[in-house]
Amino acid sequence: MSGRRIAGVGAGLVAGLAIGALLTLSLQGAAVIPDAGPARDDEADVTVAEQQAEAFLIWTSGGLPATFRRDVRGLDGIDRAVVVASDNTWLERSWSGQGEVVDDPRPGYRIPFEVAAVQPRQYAAFLPPADRPVTLALADGQGVLGQSSATLRGLGPGAVLRIDGRRIEVAAILPDELVGANELLVSRDVGRSIGVVRDRYALIVPERRVTPKRLERMVRPILPANLPARARAPGDTPYFRQGDAVLPPVAIKQLFGEFAARPRPGQPAFLTLDPAWVRRNIVTERVPLLGSVTCHVAMFPQIRGAIGEIIDAGLRDTIHSFSGCFASRHINRDPTAGISHHSWGIALDINVQQGNLFGQTPHQDPRMVDVFETWGFVWGGTFITPDGMHFEYHRSPAED
Repeated sequence: MSGRRIAGVGAGLVAGLAIGALLTLSLQGAAVIPDAGPARDDEADVTVAEQQAEAFLIWTSGGLPATFRRDVRGLDGIDRAVVVASDNTWLERSWSGQGEVVDDPRPGYRIPFEVAAVQPRQYAAFLPPADRPVTLALADGQGVLGQSSATLRGLGPGAVLRIDGRRIEVAAILPDELVGANELLVSRDVGRSIGVVRDRYALIVPERRVTPKRLERMVRPILPANLPARARAPGDTPYFRQGDAVLPPVAIKQLFGEFAARPRPGQPAFLTLDPAWVRRNIVTERVPLLGSVTCHVAMFPQIRGAIGEIIDAGLRDTIHSFSGCFASRHINRDPTAGISHHSWGIALDINVQQGNLFGQTPHQDPRMVDVFETWGFVWGGTFITPDGMHFEYHRSPAED
């Protein structure tokens, strides 16, 4: 794979963190769209509305139930909705609009690549009017790159991606906030052909002004009783997508580099990363209180800073055990889930056996949590399904 995209963390931190400043779907887009040619019969379906819908986000842990897409449109108080599927796929190769090979991982390896799939006509109402013609291209089987994804790859309209054996031509580039910070947006038909089938989140326009909590109550009847849901109002979060508390994969790639990988034989939930990427980015060092730590090389200043402050504050006894950082695998060891951020070596697991297993009510000392958050980590104890052991890179500690 080209060294151009093994992002240098210094410049990458600045460029990647710009994604965090993006707002939500209430912003006006700026798609890069080639000449669409003659008008189609269904063009009015995507251009008639004068204003972009001001959408709320709702998502659930592990994905929405298969019936949600059908049931949400029958709820009282909902004006319109679109459900977005999103899954990790595998990018095998890419070509520029001029036919030059851009992505070409070493034999046996492919690049993890997050793709979203939508019903184009439904999605049109959630785009600014100037950007709605891209949904015609989606309906024709083409794809739309998010701006960060396009910048990371150096690709534009006319480029071709080969994903799980299917060639997809890039029709346009949209701002990240209009594609949920996914790397590529396609139609549901194309998505099914490359394994994008899990409904992850919905964009909903209520008929009247509501709060996020009110929206959660409105959709509760069509969700399983034990499935937690989280709603966000416009402007509440920079990432209008599932798992909005953490950085999306494309932002992590910008900050920490992109790797190619392959499933381990007999262990499909675990990955073998390109050894060259691992040699450049993953190192092992000794850290007070934690012991031997294997993480991304760029993480050690923040890890040492947080641990140093914990020691200086007399909080040594708040850290009882350390269970690792770098682990190349899928989330929750589920091969149908996305790539765990542990695969980049940017998350720490602390005090696992002190009542902080995934799904348990967390038992971390809030003073220790505060220190890690000051140093730019997000704590998993606040996730929709608590992950009390988990502390993950989220921002530079210099940010407010």
